[in-house]
Amino acid sequence: MGGLRLSAPDHVFRGEVPIAVIAPHPDDESLGCGALLARALAGAGAHVICLTDGSASHPGSRLWPPADLARLRQRELQRALACLGGTARDLTWLGLPDAGLYRCDHDALAARLERIIADLGITHIFAPAIQDHHEDHQAAARATAALRQRRPDWSFFSYPIWSRWDDPDFPATIAPFAPVRLPPGPAATRKRAAIEAHESQLGRIVTDDPTGFVLPPAMVETFAREDELFWRMPA
Repeated sequence: MGGLRLSAPDHVFRGEVPIAVIAPHPDDESLGCGALLARALAGAGAHVICLTDGSASHPGSRLWPPADLARLRQRELQRALACLGGTARDLTWLGLPDAGLYRCDHDALAARLERIIADLGITHIFAPAIQDHHEDHQAAARATAALRQRRPDWSFFSYPIWSRWDDPDFPATIAPFAPVRLPPGPAATRKRAAIEAHESQLGRIVTDDPTGFVLPPAMVETFAREDELFWRMPA
């Protein structure tokens, strides 16, 4: 795995132990952890827990009301996992309200996550970085921090999405955490295909909401081509 600079157990990043990835929205798993997931799914296994239903990305669409958009985004996530070597069995879809995760009871969500992950026999968890500015990402990070308090015997890692894209001081922000850099390597093609599977977020499906969300092309290229970044979740 050329280029990997380790500050955490090597085997966690080589697919030698099963991992769980907590994603606030469908597409976060592919953007932030696509290569990591591809390695794990080709090895000891991986499971994605998607917290929200993704239904708030195009609020002005009449052709794609929230319930229909949520079903589409779930199908897109299943296709993304297939691109990474997984199946629908490797996904838990919680379907919580998109753009409303910050209103959830973090402790209750942590308890729910604990039951899911414990039943899978997984002890290595990847969750959004608290440095991400999106409220749903921060809520996911706080719920994961509550989970860490419940299960100090598990290992927890952060991965960045929005902070990597919109924080001009991002390198300095994460430097104290000694991040692991994981090159896409042989998984690059799978990762790009997984990102491309989220067509609704690339402006290819919902055509009647000009104010709806679209991933910036430059952001897609950054996450598709550059190393993935992870660090141990701070105490």
